[in-house]
Amino acid sequence: MLLENHAEFKLSITKALGDQLSAALMDLRPAPLTMENIQLLRPLPGVYQLYKGEELVYVGKADTSLPQRIEKHFRKISGRRNISLAEMAFTCLYVDEDFGAVAPERLLINKHRGQGEVPWNYNGFGNNDPGKRRDTTEVDADHFDRAYPIDLEYKCAELWQFVSGSGTVSLADLLSATKRALPYVFRYQASSAFEAIHVAESYECATADEILRTVASHLPDMWQITALPGYLIMYPKVEEYPSAQRYYTASGVLEVSGH
Repeated sequence: MLLENHAEFKLSITKALGDQLSAALMDLRPAPLTMENIQLLRPLPGVYQLYKGEELVYVGKADTSLPQRIEKHFRKISGRRNISLAEMAFTCLYVDEDFGAVAPERLLINKHRGQGEVPWNYNGFGNNDPGKRRDTTEVDADHFDRAYPIDLEYKCAELWQFVSGSGTVSLADLLSATKRALPYVFRYQASSAFEAIHVAESYECATADEILRTVASHLPDMWQITALPGYLIMYPKVEEYPSAQRYYTASGVLEVSGH
């Protein structure tokens, strides 16, 4: 019986790269997700993996600086409920800039997806501010923000550096400082109607909830702060939101049942 003297051969360069990247990362020992460990990294581009306990939960890339990118995740997780930074660890690889053209994180995601890993790559973990259109959308049950909603008891220690001194600040400046201090998005509309307010010394260890109550008590009529699962919004309208956890207005605070 004669054998064919020709056949097809398909070489998958991308699969080979994905396999090599995965193997190189798996050879590394995950380090606890702490600022001390993040600051040991060089400011170079690369890919990284996040672990929750023993589970690989997220794969990402940094186009310019690995420590800068990983620190964003550190801050995000620090302001969430139902999860602790003590549970988190990471590994990373410095990758040549020219390698970015082949989307190294996508190679890793494809490698692990078939094994049921990297769930946070598909449930909204890496999202930043989703924009106004998402404000009125019901957050899915398996979304990262639903499983790990923002922590309104987060202590804004950085805020005291801004408000200490006279104890009187403009509401606009307090909002700006609060936005910078929080580890999650606070999107709001500015207004010329905002006035100066007195801030007590107890704000040295104020929580996000305490600050929001103070802000809300000085808002003009028909303004509302809404705590959604993944971020805060403040606009000059009183409105119900399907996924709201808590509402703040000048007349008081309303906790939403079930959240």
